[in-house]
Amino acid sequence: MIRSELIQKLADENPHLYQRDVEKIVNTIFEEITGAMARGERVELRGFGAFSVKKRDERTGRNPRTGESVQVDEKHVPFFKTGKLLRDRLNGN
Repeated sequence: MIRSELIQKLADENPHLYQRDVEKIVNTIFEEITGAMARGERVELRGFGAFSVKKRDERTGRNPRTGESVQVDEKHVPFFKTGKLLRDRLNGN
């Protein structure tokens, strides 16, 4: 599902809301999650999962085409851990 499909589904399920308002709500939620992660904070949505940021240390990698060693800088990457309710639902429990 992509963002526009999510917005459309929510608008269809909530006919009392204008689609532009649903779009603002969805965009605000994503902006808040992104902003919190950019500040290094963890975002937990109970039953769904938790978003956090993990640090990957600097390392020496290898160019697969040439086999040459390449220095890979330290970086921060998003991480998502599913919640118990989501895991149970995916596994049919």
